[in-house]
This record gives sequence, structure tokens and C-alpha cells, in this order.
Amino acid sequence: MPQIQPLLDAETIAARVREMGQEISRDYAGEEVVLVIVLKGSFVFGADLARAIDLPVTMDFLGLRSYGDGVQSSGVVEITTDLSKPVAGKHLIVIEDIVDTGLTMDYLFKNLATRGPKSVKLASLLHKPARTKVHVDIDYLGFTIEDVFVVGYGLDFAQKYRNVPFLGVLESDGVLE
Repeated sequence: MPQIQPLLDAETIAARVREMGQEISRDYAGEEVVLVIVLKGSFVFGADLARAIDLPVTMDFLGLRSYGDGVQSSGVVEITTDLSKPVAGKHLIVIEDIVDTGLTMDYLFKNLATRGPKSVKLASLLHKPARTKVHVDIDYLGFTIEDVFVVGYGLDFAQKYRNVPFLGVLESDGVLE
């Protein structure tokens, strides 16, 4: 059974998420925003961030897949669950767990642009710049991390470890190779 080496503890994550919520509240003062929570990895971050935003907020969910059950992005982005309501004329904040290659977010932002939103910004819990293939602007960033495979706080390996309350590196015992 692989062990998880802690990278960011729950208290550190919670403090940064509160700060991000304050930044969003300040930037959109008096406006309504739609949080577009990217499933499945962003659901914990999205729920915590939504509670930290002091504005009228609605939420919708979008399922994207580029990893499957592996640790490397396939590079092919697939929408597995689409938004349930039109977003034309609305301020959107895409809530993502991690931006690494940038391919998924580049695809999503191009897709959302065709739907006529008033604005689209990105809030990502994590950024892994060492893996960047396509630059995307991250408007609200939690943490920058090294090129390690992380689990916990909603992020998974083969659909496991999402319920771990902190972010950690899954130590390999041959499972990740």
C-alpha cells in the first residue's frame, strides 16, 4: 500500500482558500459570479472556496477528463459532464484543482468563449509550471508546486485518496511506475 508524504497541511490550504475568496469578493464587489467547478478533482476546493466568497454565487459543474486512471495527461481533453445552464452574459470563475500542462484549461477556455460569457477567470488550487505545454493565465492561485504527483483534498490516483484532508505526494512502491 503506498504511503502519502504530506506536502500541504489542511490548515495551510484552508488559510489560502480563505484569502482567495477575499480576493474574488473584492474583485467582483457587487457582481454575481458563476463558479464553474471542474469535476471531479475540484469539488472539495470548489466547496471551500464558494463558502469563502462574500458575493451572490451560483455554481455549476463541468466534467473534464485528460488523465484516465494514470499519472500522465493523455493530452486529449474530453467533456464528460456539461454545464446545466447557459452562461451567456455571466461572470464565470473556473475552479480547477491543478494546472500542469495547460492543455485542459486552454481547451475549456476556448469552449467557454463560444458560449458568450461576460468574463472568464481561472482559480486553481495548484500550478505545476515544470509541466507547462500551453500557457494559461491563472487569476487566483493557491500554490505552486514541483513536478510531483499529488493526491488528497479532492485530487486522486485511480479514483482513490480524494478524501484525504491534506495534499500529499503518493510515494511509489511500483504502483506509479
